[in-house]
Amino acid sequence: MRIAQIAPLHEAVPPKLYGGTERVVSFLTDELVAMGHEVTLFASGDSVTTATLEAVWPRALRLDPEIRDPIAPHMLLMERVARLADQFDILHFHMDYWPFTYFSRQPTPFVTTMHGRLDLKELQPVFDAFPDVPIVSISNNQRLPLPQAHYVGTVLHGLPENLLTPQPGPRDYVAFLGRICAEKGIDKAIRIARAVGVPLKVAAKVDKADVAYFESEIIPMLGDGVELIGEIGDHEKAAFLSGARALLMPIDWPEPFGLVMIEAMACGTPVIAFRHGSVPEVLEDGLTGAIVTSEQEAIAAYPAVEALDRGKIRQEFEQRFTARRMADDYLAIYQSLIDSRKA
Repeated sequence: MRIAQIAPLHEAVPPKLYGGTERVVSFLTDELVAMGHEVTLFASGDSVTTATLEAVWPRALRLDPEIRDPIAPHMLLMERVARLADQFDILHFHMDYWPFTYFSRQPTPFVTTMHGRLDLKELQPVFDAFPDVPIVSISNNQRLPLPQAHYVGTVLHGLPENLLTPQPGPRDYVAFLGRICAEKGIDKAIRIARAVGVPLKVAAKVDKADVAYFESEIIPMLGDGVELIGEIGDHEKAAFLSGARALLMPIDWPEPFGLVMIEAMACGTPVIAFRHGSVPEVLEDGLTGAIVTSEQEAIAAYPAVEALDRGKIRQEFEQRFTARRMADDYLAIYQSLIDSRKA
């Protein structure tokens, strides 16, 4: 199958540090190549892939200090894909609603995976205007705010089976991984860790939009058993997560998926997560972690979570969350769309 994967240009594929969407695009692209498909990745020029790279901009926009208008490179990206569309059997976009207008009016089948939150009121008229655009959700919960969208499947994320594996060594802290912002619940994670009497290591980035929150609310909470490590890449995650007694994910928003949960599971590390968004679809309470609704429940659940069988957690990852399973799910959707277009 001739497949185009179209990624946003904000981060490289895979990202140098933080970046969930681009990381998933990388895993999917390389897995499709390994399965024998002819794949072209449209992305920034500093991307690294086993597919054919169609570089639309020299480097990731987040790392380019000269970029003032990030929309302009994305307009070029859309035009590049449009000019080459007839070379592919399927176009797979990872750019929200960007492709809806033009690509609904051309013959090559396409599909868009929605990677972000869909509970924004400005999205409602967009999806009302495009009721037939094929959409893939990354959890069933993600769909709830936009029931009118034309969903052709839900595909849970996956990781390469051996990207992250359990590492030997002491486990003497709990972990927080991802991004520091109010909705991710870093303040709750700090309070939970202190309440259970275990040090907390925080491997997370701070976006420009969250600097004020970080400086006013979180910096005063640091110290006293809370260590801020900063952003880490995939090559550091296995050791970081394997060394944790548990990953804390006290989110306060409708998480579309939550890649950190399966990253922890790949390392055999249990997760304590608040019951929001995709969490009940990813975690199995009592097997891979605990699903709670408050800080008090998280604190109470901690002793049982720490005692969970890490081998079984890893086994659950291998059964449900590999990149091969993700690629198989997408291939079935691609073939269905191709067949429908032919019919």
